[in-house]
Amino acid sequence: MAHGYETGRLNLPFVGICTFAKAPYVTTLAPGEADVAILGAPFDFGTQWRAGARFGPRSVREASTLFSFGHAGAYDHEDDTTYLADTRIVDLGDADIVHTDTETSHANIEAGVRAILAAGALPVVIGGDHSINIPCVRAFSDHGPIHIVQFDAHLDFVDERHGVRHGHGNPMRRAAEQDHVTGLSQFGIRNVSSTAKEGYEAARAMGSDILSVRQIRALGAEAVLARVPAGARYYVTIDIDGFDPSIAPGTGTPSHGGFHYYEVLELLAGLAKRGTIVGVDLVEVAPDYDHSGSTAILAAQILLNLIGRIMAAR
Repeated sequence: MAHGYETGRLNLPFVGICTFAKAPYVTTLAPGEADVAILGAPFDFGTQWRAGARFGPRSVREASTLFSFGHAGAYDHEDDTTYLADTRIVDLGDADIVHTDTETSHANIEAGVRAILAAGALPVVIGGDHSINIPCVRAFSDHGPIHIVQFDAHLDFVDERHGVRHGHGNPMRRAAEQDHVTGLSQFGIRNVSSTAKEGYEAARAMGSDILSVRQIRALGAEAVLARVPAGARYYVTIDIDGFDPSIAPGTGTPSHGGFHYYEVLELLAGLAKRGTIVGVDLVEVAPDYDHSGSTAILAAQILLNLIGRIMAAR
């Protein structure tokens, strides 16, 4: 990104079109063109209570401009590292969503992720409700094996409920069924859950390691990371309700007792060094429930920091 003094434009965060981090908007992606490609998945027909995550991609993009001051990269004095300085990010816009049609909408999301993988870029998908993870994980069928690392208040391991298999309570069950998924680490799962006891038993039987926020705090970040297979290819899925609603109220199913910002960042930074993060989605930001905008800012901040650490580790 050009410096303001070179172009005659200061280009402050509140100026311009809201792509993610003010990255270039492209409609197609050529091999080798980008390191990271952002895809919006504004689908929320999988919700069981409060809808509104269809506006998540738009709100996270707008929030991300806060961190786009035009100078090269983001210097972190604690790490003594400048992140994102040479990272080529593009924004592909949104997968097309057909109202009430889950199958077509999910297929469009999957096609978008497959196109990003075909171009050799890191897919970062902004939802949408958590069901959008289902097509994202499917898209990796030729790019496995992958280990899923989930940050969430809820297990999302429901097999079927009244015939529904592709709602936002199902994605981790659908992931575990995929041949290219080798296991799951499910972090932050707590308290009153949408998954019954049988779901927890099924998850553990299918290779899942489940830890609550309290268990993670008792263990510490290093001990938690030691439970994740070393040297693996990780797909990271972040439900914003994994964070405490005191800092992330803008979501459909808030659950008290959640993570704080640095707890998640430390685990993500550790994952980036422990293996290779090959895909990311962040879901369930529903901005209309948070008029302060802080939930979307949290989402943008965690994504930018995660992208920076993934690229620094490479």
